[in-house]
Amino acid sequence: MAARITGPTDATRPMWEMSLGEFLDEAVSRNPDKPFLEIAGQVITYQQFHRNARQTAGMFREMGVGYGDRVCLFLPNCPEFHYCWFGLSLLGAISVPVNTAYKRDETAFVLNDSGAKAIVTHPTLLPVAEAAANLTPSVERKLLVTTPTGPAGIDAPAPAVPQGLASAGEWVNFDAAQAQAGELGDPPAVSPQDISMLVYTSGTTGNPKGVQVTHLMYVAAGQGFAYWTEATEQDRFFTCLPFFHANAQYYSTMGALAAGATLVVAERFSASRFWEQVRGAEATVVNFIGMMMPVLLKQPAAESDRANRVRLFYGSPAFSPEFLQDFQDRFGPAVIVGFGMTETCYGAIERIGEGRRPNSSGLPRLHPDSRFVNQIRIVDDAGAPAGPGGVGEITIKNPALMPGYWRNEEQTRLALRDGWLHTGDLGWQDAEGYLYFVDRKKDVIRRRGENISSQEVEDLIKRHPSVLDCAVIAVPSELGEDEVKAYVTPRPPAEIDPAELVYWCADNLAYFKVPRYIEVREELPRTPSLRVRKDLLRQERENLVEDCFDREAADIRLR
Repeated sequence: MAARITGPTDATRPMWEMSLGEFLDEAVSRNPDKPFLEIAGQVITYQQFHRNARQTAGMFREMGVGYGDRVCLFLPNCPEFHYCWFGLSLLGAISVPVNTAYKRDETAFVLNDSGAKAIVTHPTLLPVAEAAANLTPSVERKLLVTTPTGPAGIDAPAPAVPQGLASAGEWVNFDAAQAQAGELGDPPAVSPQDISMLVYTSGTTGNPKGVQVTHLMYVAAGQGFAYWTEATEQDRFFTCLPFFHANAQYYSTMGALAAGATLVVAERFSASRFWEQVRGAEATVVNFIGMMMPVLLKQPAAESDRANRVRLFYGSPAFSPEFLQDFQDRFGPAVIVGFGMTETCYGAIERIGEGRRPNSSGLPRLHPDSRFVNQIRIVDDAGAPAGPGGVGEITIKNPALMPGYWRNEEQTRLALRDGWLHTGDLGWQDAEGYLYFVDRKKDVIRRRGENISSQEVEDLIKRHPSVLDCAVIAVPSELGEDEVKAYVTPRPPAEIDPAELVYWCADNLAYFKVPRYIEVREELPRTPSLRVRKDLLRQERENLVEDCFDREAADIRLR
């Protein structure tokens, strides 16, 4: 197991009940001169990171930012994101990361919904940030990071900006202001239950909701991740996921701090450069999400595929045992999968070295402190336990649940009931408590009396050698209920024959699950966290079945 996990010095105190400031102090004390963050050509030790965070806190305090104030971080992957996050947390202020793909109105929504007092951005995002800030009356301070970013230390030339602290309404040079500020000398009292960050959901079903993530949640997440991955100070965590995404916050950042390890960061995921980046990072633990693994496995084979130091891949969702074995045989590292969400990272996880249960996300996640109790329960529409094998909504209860959505009492009431988080996901548990994810509630397709998991159909289609990626949605049926439509992207240089794909599906799926409609696309719309925007697919035109392959029109009969 992990050699030592960062926690309070008082062993009678629950490990997870710490503020981020306390947690960072303890992490730094373990090995202050060890590299903590390697990004954009910079190597930043634990002690240097600590000093920069405290200087950033001092800078914000001089600007009038205090306890409970919100500051939006509209930034690419750069050290300043973390300096702001931890610096604001030292003040009891709240960071609000903004998806870097957002345009003016989307960014303005987050700024206004959070009531942001300030915004920090980067030259590459300045036009959107400026336009959004102009639509946000609450914004009093605007800061511009001018340190170049990117793998070569260069991303975009820094524009001319005011030096030092400027008057309200002007853009402040973040780097100059931080350098001039003194370290925070007398931080306010901050509780583990205080809010550290508002993480806005992807908004695939409407306006994003701001998940209130407490200091405690981050601390528990990092301690848990170090425990689940059996991490030590010798590990080198690698992430290419955006800092505004909970995965990079909960697991990569907090996990590295909990283990006393090093975090190596790439700006974004690139399938063609991924293994080169991993080798260059000398990474030992890698996080993945969604389509990353299928895309990597479909890259051309190379002699260097196994030339890496990675001992463990962790991510979600669960894949078939055959897929995971193919991935491990080709690239080498062990793979474990889990189930989690921004509202709590304590879902389920497979355990290293244990026998794999096909398509399972594992057992409820444990914390290294046995006083932390995590429960998963499957309930029916009436809220009653579904029992082993019964499909229902996945609910979770533990000490690290969000306290609610920011200024959204209605959605909070729906999500948090009697101490349980209702996830909106369907699943089931076997008699031993292993969790099996079925689908998002909204993505279940009802066809002629049968419930169909869109994910099950997607997973099958993605196994076809000519398919790179796939998304499955319900479309209206002339008979009532739904028909199944699949959007597929080809794996170059292959071409997709829709009729052949239908027959291939029919060989592997029950007849009622086989898509009736198939649309071949060059690409699928995605969030920056690589999730397919099914909401955009559903809304892109009035008639979703026009001008696409229809197996019934092609007279393909499956029974």
